[in-house]
Amino acid sequence: MHEASATQIESAAVAGMATKEIKLLVLDIDGTIAGESNNISEPVKEAITAAKAQGIKVAIATGRMFRSALRFHQDIGSTLPLIAYQGAWIQDPVSEQIYQHLPVSREMAQQLLDYFEQPELRSLLSVHFYINDQLYVREITTETQLYAERSGIKPIAVGDLRQVLTTYEPTKILALCDDTDIIDNLLGSLSRQYTPAELYLTKSVATFFEATNPFANKGVAVRYLAEELLGLQPNNVMTIGDNFNDLEMLEYAGIGVAMGNAPSQVQAIANWIAPSVEQDGAAVAIEKLLLSQ
Repeated sequence: MHEASATQIESAAVAGMATKEIKLLVLDIDGTIAGESNNISEPVKEAITAAKAQGIKVAIATGRMFRSALRFHQDIGSTLPLIAYQGAWIQDPVSEQIYQHLPVSREMAQQLLDYFEQPELRSLLSVHFYINDQLYVREITTETQLYAERSGIKPIAVGDLRQVLTTYEPTKILALCDDTDIIDNLLGSLSRQYTPAELYLTKSVATFFEATNPFANKGVAVRYLAEELLGLQPNNVMTIGDNFNDLEMLEYAGIGVAMGNAPSQVQAIANWIAPSVEQDGAAVAIEKLLLSQ
């Protein structure tokens, strides 16, 4: 465990924050409960099981596709709807009921595609459109192939992505690039071009630029799950995440935990900092803050 992380966790516990009436625990996947192995470690699974044994409900909130996140939802034995695509898609895997689907408008998707296909960007970006829980791409790039392997899905190459926009609106749009400066510049430029009322723009990892419906983010989705479906309040919720797309749900929750591998801006808004994902930080947070009550 990192020394700073241990200190912050212990000081928070001493302050009495761990005695909050937490009834819902919401977990991000990548960088939070799944690291390099792309699986949930046994210590994290055991901590989640122990939390459930105390009557705490557990849910997943991820930027992943629904179908890609499903095995993690099953691994933790969640009985709640799964929050996917940054909150743009909320579905119960058992009943298959879709509680919420907020796509990007066709007009906005077209504008983003035009931007990505500027001569100076086209060859640098792999562009993903997510439609009906399927992944559509212009072509299978190295970045897309690696993404598909980790996600456990098969991308559909269609050449010109405009043809899928004639019929459907995408749930999410993703631009990938190994050059993190390009992604940062992309986020900065498009954040100046579009207001939060037009598009929700974020990064889930340093190499992923993501765009969703302006009313879709993890904070709004967790609030819906907690308040509308479970009748809870923010002080009944604990969330754990590691990146910019987790900011809103960390801010919403009574207890927001950032991972030790999270960017400093994300750690700054959290109540506590856990050890990194490779050090089973989610398990440490659950044990310290929920199981010690």
